[in-house]
Amino acid sequence: MKAAVLHQLGEVPRFEEFPDPVPQEGQLLIHVKAAAIKNLDKIRASGRHYASHEQLPTVVGIDGVGQLEDGRRVYTTGITGMVAEKALVLPANLVPIPDGLSDVTAAALPNAVMGAALALLHRAQLKAGMVVLINGATGVTGQLAVQLARYYGASRIIVTGRNAESLEKLKTLGADAIISLRQDDETIGKQLKAVHASTPIDVVIDYLWGHPIEIILKALMGGGIGRFTHPVRIVTVGSMAGETISLSSGSLRSSAIEILGSGLGSLPATAYQQMNSDILPELFRLAAAGSLKLETEARPLSDVSAAWQQEIAPGKRLVITMS
Repeated sequence: MKAAVLHQLGEVPRFEEFPDPVPQEGQLLIHVKAAAIKNLDKIRASGRHYASHEQLPTVVGIDGVGQLEDGRRVYTTGITGMVAEKALVLPANLVPIPDGLSDVTAAALPNAVMGAALALLHRAQLKAGMVVLINGATGVTGQLAVQLARYYGASRIIVTGRNAESLEKLKTLGADAIISLRQDDETIGKQLKAVHASTPIDVVIDYLWGHPIEIILKALMGGGIGRFTHPVRIVTVGSMAGETISLSSGSLRSSAIEILGSGLGSLPATAYQQMNSDILPELFRLAAAGSLKLETEARPLSDVSAAWQQEIAPGKRLVITMS
C-alpha cells in the first residue's frame, strides 16, 4: 500500500510503499479515505512528545475517515498509522459518518471537537446563559469553540486573537465582541475589565497561555478586602503563546478564579466515551446540515512531504486524501 512513512524522528514523512497491515483477532481493516495532519502528529514525529513514535519506520497519523470491508463509512482512531491507504482499527472506536458530510470535513472535525466541545462541556461545565471568553479564537479549534459555545447556550461570547481578518470573521460564527491582542497590554486590560464589569465572564477557554493569559488574570482579579468577585473558571487547552506564566498567590486569593486544564491527562475516560457515542455523531450531523463551519486544505497522499512542511493559512486544517 501507499503511505506516509517516517524513517527517523525529526524527519519529514515520505510517500512510499509500506507493507499492508494484517488484522489480528478483534481488529478491523479500514480503507482510509482522508486523515487530518495536526500539531500532535507533527510533534510525535519530531520526537518532542512523550508519546513519540518508538518503532521505525512507521506510518504517521492518529485518526482518519475510511470505509470498512462491510461498506460502512466511519471516523476512527487507528491501531496503525492512518495516513495510508489501509489501517487497522478497533470496533469500539468507530463513529458513523452521515450522508452529506465529506470525508475531508469528517476527518478535520474530531481533533477540533476534542479541544472545543470537551473543554466546554467537561472542564468548563458550560451551562446555558453563561458568558464565555475564548482566548486565541482565530485557529481551527478556537473557531469551532465559538460555534459550539453558541450552540450549547452561551449568552455572550467574547473572543481574542491577533489576526484582524480572522477576528472579524468570528462575528459571523457567533462572537459578540472581539478584542485584538495586537494592542498594548493596558488597552487590552481595560477592554477586558469593561466587558467583565458589564457582563461578568463565567468561563475562559484558553488556547494561548503565556503572556495573554497573564493579562486576562490581571483583568479578572478582585479588588481586595470587602470586595467579592464573580467566579470564573479558566480552562487552558493550548500554549501557543508560551508554556509558562507568572502567577502570584494574591491573584488567586483575591479572586474567585479556578484554573483547569483540558487534555489527554486531565479528561476522564467517560469524556472520550461520550465524545464517540454522543458528541461527535451530533456534531457530524450539524456539519452535514451546514450548521458548523470548518475550513480545510486537502492535499493528495503523494504530496504529503511538501504538505507536512507547508504553512497552512490561519483557521484551516490540513487533510491528506488517499485517492
